[in-house]
Amino acid sequence: MAEHVQPSADRTAEGTVDLKFRQLARELRERIRQGTWPADSRLPTEKQLAESSRTSVSTVRRAVDELVAEGLVVRRQGSGTFVLPPDAPGPNRALVGVVVPDTAFYYPRVLQGIEETLSAAGARLLLACSGYDQERESKDLQDMFDAGVDGLLVVPTLTGPEAAEHYLARLAALPVPAVLVERRGTSLGDTNEYVCTHHEAGAYDAVRHLAALGHRAIGLALRDPSPTAAPVAEGFRQATAELDCTTTEFRATREEWSPATADRCLAALRAAGVSAVVCFGDRQAAMLVGAARRAGLTVPGDLALVAYDDEIADLADISLTAVAPPKHLLGITAAETLLRRLDNPALPRRRVLLRPGITVRQSCGAA
Repeated sequence: MAEHVQPSADRTAEGTVDLKFRQLARELRERIRQGTWPADSRLPTEKQLAESSRTSVSTVRRAVDELVAEGLVVRRQGSGTFVLPPDAPGPNRALVGVVVPDTAFYYPRVLQGIEETLSAAGARLLLACSGYDQERESKDLQDMFDAGVDGLLVVPTLTGPEAAEHYLARLAALPVPAVLVERRGTSLGDTNEYVCTHHEAGAYDAVRHLAALGHRAIGLALRDPSPTAAPVAEGFRQATAELDCTTTEFRATREEWSPATADRCLAALRAAGVSAVVCFGDRQAAMLVGAARRAGLTVPGDLALVAYDDEIADLADISLTAVAPPKHLLGITAAETLLRRLDNPALPRRRVLLRPGITVRQSCGAA
């Protein structure tokens, strides 16, 4: 049975009711000092603490974050939260700036991995969302320097007034260690550390998956421009060349993609005689399913389909087989790479590519 922890209703010197998570942190801190949970013992789970304290899991998480930052407890991935001995080394109090272009699509799981890893190390996080605006991103970075960040995790916007090569060079010369996330330069002169999904390998594996199902005429549908479109196209072309496939490619911008655009894409694919298609991304793939239905075709009977991104692929009318970037692992690895750099700036710079998997659902025709 979970032990009962009742946060008190203490007030601050200013007479305002203190935040719930700070009240709970005080209670947990006192119980650790009293020996309720001795050194090296595991705390109850966050859910158990939420139930016993009659607070939310998010309140518990913030309270435990405070204890982690103070060096009283440590989170161990997959094991739980443990009380540290009194003579344990102090916490890593690094302040890490994190800049992402969007917090609604693709990046929530990446951020979860980053937050978990930094929290477990006792590091603090300062988050900014650039909205795919390079100038706004530059201002966010300056604000983070002014706030005293010790390191940065950045998903850089490589389209804007400053050419990608020049912008990447400026990021490599920042006054604090920085690790790029899900972006990388192509020049041998680029010295940035990065942790990225190996999108070329993802598209390559998608083609080979379709070929294993008997398809030798395979199309590629792209949302372009996008930092992911070029590596997806490269992996697609390498695989189709190796397998001697007949191919065709269709491109449209995010703004252009619509049911009418999907109808044109489907017509181009059918005119080229393809029986299968790799489509970047999920929304465009779902539109293609709708276009097939309007044309009296079936998916996967008349057209097998593999989407790329696996954000909402399972929500389509016909659930979409999809290349699934390892978003959570990406965040964990990026944070670990930066913490490694902060601990020892002299270490060689790392460049990590994580190969995505394929989640098989209905749209490809696999058993």
